Amino acid sequence: MNIASLPNFDLKDFKPEHIRNFSIIAHIDHGKSTLADRLLETTETISSRQKHEQVLDKLQVERERGITVKAQTATLLHKYKGQYYILNLIDTPGHVDFSYEVSRSLYACQGALLLVDAAQGVQAQTMANFFLAFEQDLTIIPVINKIDMANADPERIAKEMDKAFDVKRDELLLISAKVGIGIDELLAAIVERINPPKGDENKPFKGLLFDSWFDEYRGVICLIEVIDGSIKKGDKITAASTGTEYEVLEIGLMYPEPLSTGALYTGQVGYLISGMKTVKEARVGDTFYHTKKPVIPLPGFKPAKPMVFAGIYPVDTSDFELVRDAIEKLTLNDPSVHVEKESSVALGLGFRCGFLGLLHMDVFKQRLEQEYGVEIIVTSPSVPYRVVMTDGDIEMIENPSKFPDTVKILEVQEPMINATIITPKEYLGNLLKLCQDRRGIQTEMTYLDENRLVLKYKMPLNEIITDFYDKLKSVSAGYASFDYEITGYEPSDLVKMNILLNGKAVDALSIIVHEDKAFYVGRQLTQKLKEVIHRQMFEIAIQAAIGAKVIARETVSALRKNVTAKCYGGDITRKRKLLEKQKEGKKKMKQVGNVELPQEAFLTVLKHE
Repeated sequence: MNIASLPNFDLKDFKPEHIRNFSIIAHIDHGKSTLADRLLETTETISSRQKHEQVLDKLQVERERGITVKAQTATLLHKYKGQYYILNLIDTPGHVDFSYEVSRSLYACQGALLLVDAAQGVQAQTMANFFLAFEQDLTIIPVINKIDMANADPERIAKEMDKAFDVKRDELLLISAKVGIGIDELLAAIVERINPPKGDENKPFKGLLFDSWFDEYRGVICLIEVIDGSIKKGDKITAASTGTEYEVLEIGLMYPEPLSTGALYTGQVGYLISGMKTVKEARVGDTFYHTKKPVIPLPGFKPAKPMVFAGIYPVDTSDFELVRDAIEKLTLNDPSVHVEKESSVALGLGFRCGFLGLLHMDVFKQRLEQEYGVEIIVTSPSVPYRVVMTDGDIEMIENPSKFPDTVKILEVQEPMINATIITPKEYLGNLLKLCQDRRGIQTEMTYLDENRLVLKYKMPLNEIITDFYDKLKSVSAGYASFDYEITGYEPSDLVKMNILLNGKAVDALSIIVHEDKAFYVGRQLTQKLKEVIHRQMFEIAIQAAIGAKVIARETVSALRKNVTAKCYGGDITRKRKLLEKQKEGKKKMKQVGNVELPQEAFLTVLKHE
């Protein structure tokens, strides 16, 4: 039902018992955004004229890649048994790197739709998201999507869901979001099964800030859930974490674009503009209250822990200010990115950024380039290491170039993960070999049904941050799915490997590797760098070294002018003299010459076969 067609529409008439806040959770590509489209259409929130696929995927990067990166909110108005209900829908990402977005979104909900593909079945991220929702005690509605596909097998998937989540057959809903089968039954289930918000409208205003983004014209836009009381335009409010006072300039619903309503009441979810200017003010998980009526703040969220660190530098050093402004604006939209300044001998001034995973890093880079038009170089990713020094101090090392000397180190600890892999049984051998090569230790292996297994592995995070996911997909023909959670730190035999060009270490190319793999990785890196470094007028020696010990070397030969071309006949000593003279010149040039490193050289360190 479209709000515009309702006579005397007033949000005040919607008591908490007529409000349902729910989220859609699923593995990547199981149809979350398509289901969100159908719900928006069925409730006439968007007309079929203005529709385009994946309405809530607003970012260019989301449309290009066909993935959801940012959780999005939309308010639907639905008439059920003669009563109007407000349904607040939050569409969440499905990739493992964005589980922080999912956990924040679930915090503002009372229920979740657990979506499973009728052909692919339960995947690793389905399990992870189910347990996130289960821990927060949400009402879970299990839904099997894509039942119209030729290879759909809902009965088999229902058995899988019963085994994995203890979901009974009569609780399951069968739908096809693409063609609209079962959408009315799903809307009825949302109203009947999901609990209304628990807030009290007579208490003073208390609001949870669960998301925010930056708009160039209006400043910071916050998404809030009204826990208790109500808030209207012109109110003076205070943020609990900073104690800063704001005035409510605009407030309303996301319908699915911002629709100003002038007020929000208990249990409702909407946007708030209060003149916040800087990135730091909108702390996700913060509590808002009326300035003269303080309340006990909500517990908030655990801050996101970045687990992949990389350097971001402008291609042209004079663009440093532009890159800094772009990163500042983008980190408001993505508060899970950790940023600090750093400088590199090879690349000049830049930033050290922490990300939740490699796809997260890739998307951040793409958004910087697309949305802000900056040209950047991203260095090789690394994970944070815990180094116990001989004097008993413990240091966290995020940048390989800051790794201390071996003589000062007592022990190096690396972050470990518990990995869950779901795979068809015919690819089991390939996956066992892949995990073993990446220093994984198998902890569990169970059958989900007669054809699919769940593998659990304990692995170092360092081994999966580069190309593990790509390899997993290629050895399983794309059928295996993967999810992981960080478990803690364990001691390991790690060493720092430097890359030297003509005897000079390039700090941006240094990496931390396991001692057993150092020779193999060093040889591979030098070979790859030889292919991407352009030939100069002098010879370039590329070496991989651990401390003072060189473990691999490649040479890029010099470009040479044929100085003997003018010698026709005569004594050989004339030619020799010219060649010796050229040799001396090359040697002198090698001492003063600088090696120009192309951007591909830094990307080379990213991928190791």
